Amino acid sequence: MLAPQPSGRRGSERRYRIAHLITHPIQYSVPLYRLIAAQPDLDLTVFFESDISLKGDWDPGFQKTIKWDVPLLDGYKHEFLPAIGSRQSLSRWRPFTHGFARRLRRARFDALWVHGYARPSNLRAILIAKIFGLKVFVRDEASAVSKPRSAFNRVAKRVFFRIISRLVDGFLAIGSDNRDYYIANGIAPDRIFSVPYAVDNDFFATKAAEAAENRNGFRAGLGLEAGRPIILYASKFQIRKRPDDLLRAYEALLRRIPEKHRQPYLLYVGDGEMRAAVEAEAARKGLADARFLGFRNQTELPAFFDLCDVFVLPSVHEPWGLVVNEAMAAGRAVIVGDEVGCAADLVRPGVNGFAFRAGDVEALAAALHEVTASFDRSREMGLASRTIIASWSYREDVAGLRQALHSLVPAI
Repeated sequence: MLAPQPSGRRGSERRYRIAHLITHPIQYSVPLYRLIAAQPDLDLTVFFESDISLKGDWDPGFQKTIKWDVPLLDGYKHEFLPAIGSRQSLSRWRPFTHGFARRLRRARFDALWVHGYARPSNLRAILIAKIFGLKVFVRDEASAVSKPRSAFNRVAKRVFFRIISRLVDGFLAIGSDNRDYYIANGIAPDRIFSVPYAVDNDFFATKAAEAAENRNGFRAGLGLEAGRPIILYASKFQIRKRPDDLLRAYEALLRRIPEKHRQPYLLYVGDGEMRAAVEAEAARKGLADARFLGFRNQTELPAFFDLCDVFVLPSVHEPWGLVVNEAMAAGRAVIVGDEVGCAADLVRPGVNGFAFRAGDVEALAAALHEVTASFDRSREMGLASRTIIASWSYREDVAGLRQALHSLVPAI
């Protein structure tokens, strides 16, 4: 766990009471909650609308029931809101929770931090918070490339932001594209605070280092020859993730490398609606060194990051891509489509990887060749990834949240 950071508070007695509303416990967010809870000047209570992730729930992206193998409730104050009807489905309208107003009034919070603004329950919570005089912060993933939008939808979004900007005091930007999106929709820059999308860097760096001690055994157990580069895809098999583009780029890459002993392996870790089709295409084309290894849980991933030379996420309309953070924390080169939200902040072309034009298979093949042609090259890029991601962490999230509080919540 990350150590508590200096509070930077303006007065020795000031302690901010923060209510955070989110749908359910998410493996990426929980370590951040723990770090916030460890700060002497921040008093966080997380309110969940569902406990679906604790019991194992059907993930439509993976096309299977997922239960994460890391603790989701330890180390921070939290409460599950009561609901009318079942909590066992998440949609724009469900679950229908109640009792939040009473909890805000009882605890006398200074601020409400809401994840997302599209759900009616979140909009209701924002209205309640404003009635009670709380400052409201919103954090969301949207950017210009996060989803396709018609001209009408873009105009409607600007109208929506004119309305919601009267209720929201601060916008917590997850990255540059997200910040630019707020500004393009009329939000003043001084109301936007950097709270970047991050992962537990220490966890992935430490676990990858531990996995390195048995790297050769792990590799042999997967039936992979020594001395050949490894390309890794670890995500859902969905259309927007473009796993089929990667397979075609891999086929093109092999044509550039006639020596069998230097040809990379392609490992697919994950599951979903497209897996059968991509696997069948690999078999039809005789790509025997493209291996499909199925879904692997959170604690299993670092061993795959350690094993690979480069991690690839070829998605379109990808709001961020936190798995890229994970691979970088493990010290690996990364290649992403230019519609992956993290590209603008985390990928430095030629330094720690490449961002290629989404959907351009030949450009992806060229980037793969550039990274895998030399072990020294991929290793240097991996070290650069680790340096870059070191300053994109939960520490920066705490600093950004604290800055928002200092700027907008009146001092005592």
